[in-house]
Amino acid sequence: HPRDFTPVCSTELGRAAKLAPEFAKRNVKLIRITLSIDRAGDHLAWSKDINAYSGEEPTEKLPFPIIHDKNRDLFILLGMLDPAEKDGKDMPVAARVVFVIGPDKKPKLSVIYPATTGRNSDEILRVVTSLQLTAEKRVATPVDWKEAKKLFLKGVFTKELPSGKKYLRPTPQP
Repeated sequence: HPRDFTPVCSTELGRAAKLAPEFAKRNVKLIRITLSIDRAGDHLAWSKDINAYSGEEPTEKLPFPIIHDKNRDLFILLGMLDPAEKDGKDMPVAARVVFVIGPDKKPKLSVIYPATTGRNSDEILRVVTSLQLTAEKRVATPVDWKEAKKLFLKGVFTKELPSGKKYLRPTPQP
């Protein structure tokens, strides 16, 4: 997040806080990294605004940690700066990056949104659900897949198509 008390960041954190129970059901830990000159006290005050805007009790606590990276060490290491957007000192601001790390500590997904575009938390949750399902079962999720909708058996090809290739076989979610 580029700064505390900014509108896009506030809406992102508010939505992430609302979806935190859904991520927790999937054993997912949310962590937010903030690149700013803001202090821990500012983060706490900002949390009240985020919760109030999201319709929650305006407490200082969010259901995930916010890691402060004033010196940009993590942002540089992880490639999380948006070269197209600059701050008042002509320095790149934080891009809106999502990393999903699997239980094996390896990256399973990385998405970079420009600093001007908020992340889609529902899509992140959908992808996490798909990653977990496809890691456990021999299935693949099609375009726009939602939980409990039909998916494909991985490696099974049976449907007749004009191409003569038998690669589409939808099946109910296990």
